[in-house]
Amino acid sequence: MLALLSNDDGIYAPGLEALVSQVSAIARVVVVAPEVEQSAVGHAISIYNPLRVTEIYKSNTLYGYAVRGTPADCVKLAVAEILDRPPDIVISGINLGKNVGDCILYSGTVSAATEGAILGIPSMAVSLATYSNPDFSYAARFAARMAELIGRRGLPHGTLLNVNVPALRPEQISGVCISRQGRFIFKDIFRKLHDPYGRDYFWLETEDIQQDANSDNDLSALKQGKISITPLKYDLTDHGLMKELKEWDITL
Repeated sequence: MLALLSNDDGIYAPGLEALVSQVSAIARVVVVAPEVEQSAVGHAISIYNPLRVTEIYKSNTLYGYAVRGTPADCVKLAVAEILDRPPDIVISGINLGKNVGDCILYSGTVSAATEGAILGIPSMAVSLATYSNPDFSYAARFAARMAELIGRRGLPHGTLLNVNVPALRPEQISGVCISRQGRFIFKDIFRKLHDPYGRDYFWLETEDIQQDANSDNDLSALKQGKISITPLKYDLTDHGLMKELKEWDITL
């Protein structure tokens, strides 16, 4: 199995290194990841800037390719130019911090996997639900296990898996939940600050003001100490509303 690994935390991220360590035991791994952190860039691609690629070596061995671009750029370029054949799976992560609810739309980690799905490749995004003192080892082992399963069973075209692992010791994790994307409302807070030259700038902060009350969503699974696996589709069409709109009197 040929596995393309990417992320949005950058090619030097420890979460990616942990993923490489575990997936290398079951597949031939090629790493193509952003040169620098690209968190929260969503599914942006570069159309006005060149994509420069640098080979990265660790202990005199080729570790991967650093791309001066976004996570989606990395997957596109890897499949089109860097790899000698299409990969059997795209794995993005392991992200520092959870990617659940509305955050999925902003996530560069999820977008790298989404790009794989767009290209017809079974894909998975993996995140660890913490921002402090991360231990990626269990999440990496679980990701390798999921990669084996995906390799055997496949995924429907246009669908990817979004995996979130609680930051707990393995014996504390209470199971796996096949969950839906939750709905969370955030309040945007912009702090107005001043640079050394007296010019104003703004720093975005968010405050969680409402959470999905149902227990079958991704964040609820994490709160229960469970690994959340959510199948996602990049088709954003509201098929139900399509039928209703056809009944509207829309005339020119």
